[in-house]
Amino acid sequence: MTDTSKTGFFWHESCFWHTGGHYAFTAQVGGFVQPFAAGGSPEDPETKRRLKNLLDVSGLSGELACRSAPPATYEDLARIHPGNYLQAFKEASDNGGGELGLRAPFLRGGYEIAAQSTGLVQGALSAVLKSTLRNAYALSRPPGHHCLPDFPNGYCLLANIAVAVEAAIANRQTDRVAVVDWDVHHGNGTEAIFYDRPDVLTISVHQEHNFPMDTGDFDDRGSDEGEGFNINIPLPPGAGHAAYIETFERIVMPALRQFRPDVIVVACGFDACANDPMSRMMCTSETYRALTEMMMDAADEMCGGRLVLAHEGGYSEVYVPFCGHAVLQQLSGSAIMVPDPLLDTFNLRQPNTRINAFYSEIIDGYAEALGF
Repeated sequence: MTDTSKTGFFWHESCFWHTGGHYAFTAQVGGFVQPFAAGGSPEDPETKRRLKNLLDVSGLSGELACRSAPPATYEDLARIHPGNYLQAFKEASDNGGGELGLRAPFLRGGYEIAAQSTGLVQGALSAVLKSTLRNAYALSRPPGHHCLPDFPNGYCLLANIAVAVEAAIANRQTDRVAVVDWDVHHGNGTEAIFYDRPDVLTISVHQEHNFPMDTGDFDDRGSDEGEGFNINIPLPPGAGHAAYIETFERIVMPALRQFRPDVIVVACGFDACANDPMSRMMCTSETYRALTEMMMDAADEMCGGRLVLAHEGGYSEVYVPFCGHAVLQQLSGSAIMVPDPLLDTFNLRQPNTRINAFYSEIIDGYAEALGF
């Protein structure tokens, strides 16, 4: 199916059905940790489901090329994940679920849902590389950027973006891919998978020492042939709209121009938003709209407009839908807007001039060290 003038929106109902084990926020239930009456883990389906619902109610979904994609195959997954991990995951999934890593629980059928989530990212990337869509967004769940090849981590069971990128390279659809991760947590899984590779540039802009607490340092730049092709921009808590825009202008855009990718893939987490329970940043829906515009400009300048966004984190049920709607409106060029009910409040809470100067000094130091 070809619709080169439209933005693709890849989703599947089963991705809303993924659920995990017994958690109260990020603590495992047991001992003195009392269960919640409903739910428990911050990674529940409502943020994603409410985004899809808002797109439908506003009418924006009617202007998108809404479609699904087949699950990632074992062959696709095995390019990144060793067979013993995939086998253990499938066996546990068939037998009621469990938890094989750190804070990445799943129940019966979790393997199939995770493969479906990965397949959405694959489908989005393949469609854009084949030029059957102008650009695309994958509403992938469970997320993927924390997953190591043999260790699921931080709600991530399969490395969605990495699997999709490797499939595209194996199928000779691309030679050079840039992954820009603006999720508030460090994209440690994606980093680890491509750490010694010069054909995939990984850039992670994240809250310093949030999660994982022992990865994401600025000095981690890649190794062997991949040295210099991994960039971490750890920002102190409290960074808001101005700091994110400056980071992308001063570091992300120059790094992309230097690398000249065939396609840009964004790990699109909304957990740097101002009321996310898992972070202490101050981004708004307009921040995400502006970052999307910058990535579109970069894609137009460097790689024929080829741009794919894959949903990662974001745990504010009320605010993620408005952030996501802003991104998809910008991505598609639609005139359909919805009023952000929290934007005025969050704008009033942005860091003042003095605090922004503090962030600017840090960003200046990073840019200078990188030669930008």
